[in-house]
Amino acid sequence: MHLAELQDLMDRTYGTRDRERGLPAGVAWLAEEVGELAQALRKGSVAQQREEFADVLAWVATLANVAGIDLGTALERYAHGCPKCGCIPCTC
Repeated sequence: MHLAELQDLMDRTYGTRDRERGLPAGVAWLAEEVGELAQALRKGSVAQQREEFADVLAWVATLANVAGIDLGTALERYAHGCPKCGCIPCTC
C-alpha cells in the first residue's frame, strides 16, 4: 500500500471521528501506540510487532489527515538521503 492509499483509507474509515477528536487526542493515541510498539519490540512476537507497526503508521496517517499534510510530499525531505548533509549513508 502506498502512503496516499493509506491516508485515503484512514480518512474514509475514521476521518469524521478523528477530526471531531482533534489533534491533541490523536497525538495521545499515537503516543500510546508508540509505547505498545516499544513493548512489542522488547517482548513481543513478530506478529505483535507487525500489528503495532501497523497501528503506529495508521495513527501517523490519521494525524497527517487531520493536520492537512500529505505524507508523500512531507517525505520528499528524505528523497535524496540525509536532509542535513544530503549523503547516503549520512555523514553528519
